[in-house]
Amino acid sequence: PVLIDMKFPQHLLRYAPLAAIASISAGAAVILRRVDPNVPGNPLPGCPFYALTGIWCPGCGSTRCLHALVHLDLPQAMAMNPLLVLSIIPVLVMALHGAGLWPARWLPLVRLFARPIPWLVLVLGYWVARNLPWYPFNLLAPG
Repeated sequence: PVLIDMKFPQHLLRYAPLAAIASISAGAAVILRRVDPNVPGNPLPGCPFYALTGIWCPGCGSTRCLHALVHLDLPQAMAMNPLLVLSIIPVLVMALHGAGLWPARWLPLVRLFARPIPWLVLVLGYWVARNLPWYPFNLLAPG
């Protein structure tokens, strides 16, 4: 028998993370279109950190936020987790850049979004702020 030596085009591997993100996102969107995380007894898990501590973590409300986004309800999504809604664009920009699909002239924007220290400060600050009981910080808590 004659074996055909077919090699996988290596340049396509850079699209693998983007393809994985797109596949996971599509699957999550299908689930969130059908399952309402706001209904008691739904099969989606709650936040284990909140269950153990009673403190909102930066991700608390994310499932309900994404459910609202899938249903195009931006005000409800912002009420559940505004940081998630606002971070979708920078994360998408970085993913597209990583796959080589972002225009090179916008590289300064990618570099701005890719700096880890501002993200760390933002997430930690958001974590603290959403647990403060005073207005307007209490608006950051899910719901």
